[in-house]
Amino acid sequence: MHERALRHLRQTDEILARIIDAIGPCRLRPDRSQSPFAALVEAVCHQQLTGKAAKTILGRVKALHPHRDFPAPADLLATPDEMLRAAGLSRAKVASVKDISAKTIAGLVPEHLALAELEDAEIIERLTTIRGVGQWTVEMLLIFKLGRLDVLPVGDYGVRKGFMLAYRKRALPKPAALLKHAERWRPYRTIRAWYMWRAIELAKPGRK
Repeated sequence: MHERALRHLRQTDEILARIIDAIGPCRLRPDRSQSPFAALVEAVCHQQLTGKAAKTILGRVKALHPHRDFPAPADLLATPDEMLRAAGLSRAKVASVKDISAKTIAGLVPEHLALAELEDAEIIERLTTIRGVGQWTVEMLLIFKLGRLDVLPVGDYGVRKGFMLAYRKRALPKPAALLKHAERWRPYRTIRAWYMWRAIELAKPGRK
């Protein structure tokens, strides 16, 4: 699926080529089964929490509306704040989830097919107007839900850490420096980011 990207990355970066050889083919596959609305709500639930804790809270939120697999925007807007707080959401996350719901109803957050027609920059510009939704959250949506191939989340700790380890840097790279270095990887910076996440695993004891 990513053969052309891997050929390009191998040709433009010798260090990345060695990482690709060590890890193997890119296994990144977008999950397009989830609506942008649900993906954003789920992302907010995961902010600053472990995956296990976030899933528990999200499960409680979904249980408030057992008639659906996932609450609709109108459902969450109609849910009293205290019920969402009792499910485990902070006040800030309650406000964010309700803003996502309101802006979905207003059309700012379109359905998957409509969102897929927009350019990355336009999606980032639109969705970061939502309370509690920053650029990193939208970049994860672009990568894991829309399957965009040229997204580089320079603010992501894992990407920066993987770069530091792979390129034997003494400190985490600044986002601006990482962005400059990544010009050679266009138009496949998403694939490069995936390998930087995997580079952390390579550096663990017992891995070659």
